[in-house]
Amino acid sequence: MFIGEYRHTFDAKNRISVPSKFRKELGKTVIVTRGLDRCLFVYPLSAWKKEAAKLSEYATGSAAGRGLSRLMLSGASEADVDSAGRILVPDYLKSFAALSTKAVVAGVNERVELWDEDAWMTYTETIERDADALAESLA
Repeated sequence: MFIGEYRHTFDAKNRISVPSKFRKELGKTVIVTRGLDRCLFVYPLSAWKKEAAKLSEYATGSAAGRGLSRLMLSGASEADVDSAGRILVPDYLKSFAALSTKAVVAGVNERVELWDEDAWMTYTETIERDADALAESLA
């Protein structure tokens, strides 16, 4: 399980360090793809296989299901975790998530998310402000 948030920077070659606490569970190869809320999702291969299977079930159903399936499956890119614990994020994915130099690496249970630092701050401020109402709507 991935939990916690960490701040890291991209280097000149579009690589970002994976927090050391995440490396063992992520393994040597990860899948980076477009996520929701304009962030990137990073999955260990085993979790990606489960996620891809779920997405494939939606691929021929409703327009919403096809769209979500296309967004995540066509945007997926395999990345190796190098000896320094970094992954390479392709330009098109960095652009999708508006990632510049500073990023937040957030653990979200089965996956890791990459966020632009400013976007993460804005998002978490909103969620923190509305947390009680969100909890009530889910109850």
